[in-house]
Amino acid sequence: MSDIIQSQSRFSHSADTLRQIARDALQYAARQGATACSTEVSDGFGQAVTVRRGEIETIEYNRDKGLGVSAYLGQRRGNASTSDFSPQAVRDTVDAALSIARHTAQDDCAGLPEKEMLATDFPDLDLYHPWLLNVEQAIELARECEQAAFARDKRIRNSEGASVGVHESHFVYANSLGFIGGYPSSRHSVSCAVIAGKDSAMQRDYWYTEAREASDMLKVEEIGRIAAERAIRRLKARKLGTLQVPVLFEAPVAASLLGHFVGAVSGGSLYRKSSFLLDQLGKPVFSPAIQIDDIPDIPGGLASSAFDDEGVKTQRRAMVEQGVLQGYFLGSYSARKLGMKTTGNAGGSHNLILRPGGLNFDGLLKKMGRGLLVTELLGQGVNHVTGDYSRGAAGFWVENGEIQYPVEEITIAGNLKDMYRSIVAVGNDMLVQGSRQCGSVLIENMMVAGQ
Repeated sequence: MSDIIQSQSRFSHSADTLRQIARDALQYAARQGATACSTEVSDGFGQAVTVRRGEIETIEYNRDKGLGVSAYLGQRRGNASTSDFSPQAVRDTVDAALSIARHTAQDDCAGLPEKEMLATDFPDLDLYHPWLLNVEQAIELARECEQAAFARDKRIRNSEGASVGVHESHFVYANSLGFIGGYPSSRHSVSCAVIAGKDSAMQRDYWYTEAREASDMLKVEEIGRIAAERAIRRLKARKLGTLQVPVLFEAPVAASLLGHFVGAVSGGSLYRKSSFLLDQLGKPVFSPAIQIDDIPDIPGGLASSAFDDEGVKTQRRAMVEQGVLQGYFLGSYSARKLGMKTTGNAGGSHNLILRPGGLNFDGLLKKMGRGLLVTELLGQGVNHVTGDYSRGAAGFWVENGEIQYPVEEITIAGNLKDMYRSIVAVGNDMLVQGSRQCGSVLIENMMVAGQ
């Protein structure tokens, strides 16, 4: 509660003001003939400082606010937005949304969610923790982070900078079904990227930490040290020939595999038939060892929320059990297009967790024996319609369960459908660096193309 009280003085507008603006927009829309309406009002600020080689590179400070309105005339919908909170601007935004709706074609799937699906309980999920950090303090933390990297090894010769970011915001969502809700949230981060070696033998790497509460992040010295060690270990990288071998995705890059899964089983991709996982509900899409959960109520979670972008109550769901797809990510519109009900995922997945297995990172290396450890992915070579996968990569060659030497300028290729089904193990080295969380992932076999 103290955080919420404190938030009133940190934002440009109080939560009560945001609520009143939302109510005014809905009431005016009804007077102008809207059959339904929804609105979101938000206010936030951010501060970001970057230091490079001990000198201030950038200082950014922003304050943002916005009002978005979706107005309906039957099943015709119009959307408009503004950053002006004056009463006249609010009315003008509603009028603009209604004008667009009048010129929009009927859509049988348009409309607000069913009233019974809306959230009525709003638990405190511990999402707001102000970081009372002034610019001078942020600069000092960034310098300490970068200096820790330089101090780790004399082979760290240059830096792309260390950054410290603070972001805090709050919002209110309301609709004409009587729903109104909102909350403040925070998201803070520290990152560092450094360069090891010199001339043509240089290698770059980075590390970062992110959390709702500053005290939950790694210490800045730890971030710098890890960034340095990751850059150093890539020195004297070699190239590989073309071969088929097991591939171990290190935890930070393994999370991208979850991202492709989310896209494939989200409503927009499904009703447009642009997904490589069409018509797979109730079927095995991963190896039997895989369990994936969507958990919206983790206290302090980076994607936690009691309701989705439409006010629909969120719920814990097992998305994949023993490799079998159990559900989709649907908002009300995509659900209607598919003849289904919303899953409380308007806006996407929540905290998506790939349940860890029993092996640590070293155990995964031993299980792989001989193959490629991937620590960086490059490019965007993923076809979400067919599942074809081809990404530039860098990492390490592994023999007898031990890292032998770094490798670079390689491409890994396969098809996501085959890759998912051939996951051999998931490590317990889970990282929390975003909303999609997993340990390292070992895939039985992929094509590796080098020289």
